[in-house]
Amino acid sequence: MWRIAAATALVAVVMNLLITYYPMLGPGDAAQFLSDYLFGLSVMRAPEDVLAEAWDSLIRAPSSSWSRVAVGVNACVDVVVCGIGLLKALGLDAGNNVDHDTLQSREDLTETFSYFMEKGVAAERFFADKKLFQKIAQTASELPGAKHFVGGNAALIGQKLSTNPNLTVLLCGPVGPKLHELLGNQIIVPPDSLQAVDEYHLILEYQAGDTLGETKAPQANRFIFSHDVSNGEMNEMETFIASLEEFEPELIVLSGLHMMEGQGDEERNRRLQEVSLLISEIPNEISVHLELASMTDTTYMNTIVEQQVLTLVNSIGLNEQELLFISQAGSGPHSSQEHWNGAPDIGMVSDIIFWLLKEYGRINTRKDSDLTRVHFHTLAYHILATVDGYWSNQISSVAAGARVAGSQACGTDTIDPSKVVLNSPKEFVLSQTDAVLKNKKMTLSPTNPVRVWQREGISFFITPVLICVNPIRTVGLGDSISAEGLLYSERK
Repeated sequence: MWRIAAATALVAVVMNLLITYYPMLGPGDAAQFLSDYLFGLSVMRAPEDVLAEAWDSLIRAPSSSWSRVAVGVNACVDVVVCGIGLLKALGLDAGNNVDHDTLQSREDLTETFSYFMEKGVAAERFFADKKLFQKIAQTASELPGAKHFVGGNAALIGQKLSTNPNLTVLLCGPVGPKLHELLGNQIIVPPDSLQAVDEYHLILEYQAGDTLGETKAPQANRFIFSHDVSNGEMNEMETFIASLEEFEPELIVLSGLHMMEGQGDEERNRRLQEVSLLISEIPNEISVHLELASMTDTTYMNTIVEQQVLTLVNSIGLNEQELLFISQAGSGPHSSQEHWNGAPDIGMVSDIIFWLLKEYGRINTRKDSDLTRVHFHTLAYHILATVDGYWSNQISSVAAGARVAGSQACGTDTIDPSKVVLNSPKEFVLSQTDAVLKNKKMTLSPTNPVRVWQREGISFFITPVLICVNPIRTVGLGDSISAEGLLYSERK
């Protein structure tokens, strides 16, 4: 005990000396300086090992946990294959790198896959030709190494949540025989959600360095496409809402809006209005999280924003593409840029999240919105932002989400430091638009992995991610990140 006391006293003395002789350092900066110095002394330990240990020490269960969670409404069977291998099996050669909003042919598939592979970013598209899609799906299923998994954001989130023995999970979605078998018995599926035929999604994965013609992947990722009718119309939404009264959940996780993108404008807008009305009927005491996914139609995203869908939920989860897309649709900050150049700039990301919560969230005296939480995830770092006074335990939440990203991508139960790499920015500015914050910098380090700052009643939490060097499976990472973050979150 005396050694602990002596060490504590020594740290306090050093901190006081730093603040005395370097008055520009605040207590937090002085602590960071000392933390980085001590880390430098421990050169025998890899930063990845130090970061994983720091997360473990930070993550704490909330004082009040969810016990019943309802998840809906998109579900399917994912057929995961090597993307380049499938294209070769289909007799397709490399073509131009062109992004097609909707896939009409084999050539559209090749060009769009190559377009996103060159950027190393995830994307999802609708394949319009049903018969051709079925032929491609059969080829994919029979390809050597093809694997079948639970698919669809709702089913993936439900599957992840169900690994917690303290949770009862209800899943509503188009659940066919194969999917029901993959889900197992730990998830409750309402009888009305069971159907005779499964919906299939094809997941074309690639690794860093893979080549298709002259295109080379800068990092591992995946491209998804499907011809999905049930999920494309969110047919299970009514069943989902009808099941809530009997199930009595404390938390609802909703996804599938992106699946309606392939419909015609009139039909899509009509269905979106119906879905919005159904969401508005959920009792206020039930927390609602909306998981967004890849979209390409700015008009559709603008319709989602204009119909105030975001204001009907308490929390949203999204990645860098979806965040920029919302800003473009709503003419928000940095909306003039077409895409991110490499890793998204942290200052720009925080600007868009701040605008999102200020414009559409329950901030200050605004009472016509329930949105108070945004969970943003990208390859190298995660940011959680909450309106002050509505959520707690968010340091644990953002750290837990980042931790599961590093372990799941590598297929390990816990972080294996030898299989991951720390590649997040070491220093960043808090904003690119705010006159004060754009000149304020923060640092991220393995010993102090979660940094926090405030901006006009909104708290930001950021942590780096340990990136898997040779990922086993990239599908569903965002869903697992959001699910894990919600498990450690507590709504006040």
